[in-house]
Amino acid sequence: MIPLIVLAVVLPLVLLRNRRPRTLRPQFLWVTPLIVCLAIGLGLWGVSQGAGGQSPTDPVSLVILAIGLILGAVAGFWRGKMTTIHKEPDGVLKAQASPAGLILIVGLLLARRAIEPWLEVHAADWGVNPLAILEAFMLFAAAMVTAQRAEMFIRARRIRAGQPDAHVKVDA
Repeated sequence: MIPLIVLAVVLPLVLLRNRRPRTLRPQFLWVTPLIVCLAIGLGLWGVSQGAGGQSPTDPVSLVILAIGLILGAVAGFWRGKMTTIHKEPDGVLKAQASPAGLILIVGLLLARRAIEPWLEVHAADWGVNPLAILEAFMLFAAAMVTAQRAEMFIRARRIRAGQPDAHVKVDA
C-alpha cells in the first residue's frame, strides 16, 4: 500500500516538472541507464539468491526474459522518439518528455503489482517460473531506460550537427 501512496504523491510532481523543457546534456545521458541497470541487476541477483534454487534459467523462462528485454527496448525507443528536442539560438538543447512515457511506466508498475498475487497461484499450472515474469518486468524497465537514452543521444548528436530531425524545433 505504501508504494501506491508514494506513487500518488510523486506522479503529479513528475508530471508538473516535465511540463517545462529541461536542458539536455548528451554527454551525461549514459549515467541514468548505468544506475538503473546496476540497481536492477543487483535486484535480480538478490532475487535469485533468495529464490532457493528457483531462479529462472529454464528455456521458457529465458524466452520470457528475452521478451521483456525486447519489449522494453521497443518502448524505450518509442519514448525517446516522443521526446521533443528544442534547439535554442545559442545551441543549447532543451528536451521535453512526453507524458505518455510516464503513463506507460506507471501502468507497468500497477500491472506488476496487480498480477503478482495471481501469478504466484497460477504460474505452476502454466509450467512457468513466476520469478521469470516478475524479472521480465524489471528487465523491461532497464531496457526501456537504456534504449530511450540511446535514442535521445543519437538524436541530440544529429541535431547538434545541424541535420534534420522529425521531433525538433529550432528557434532562429
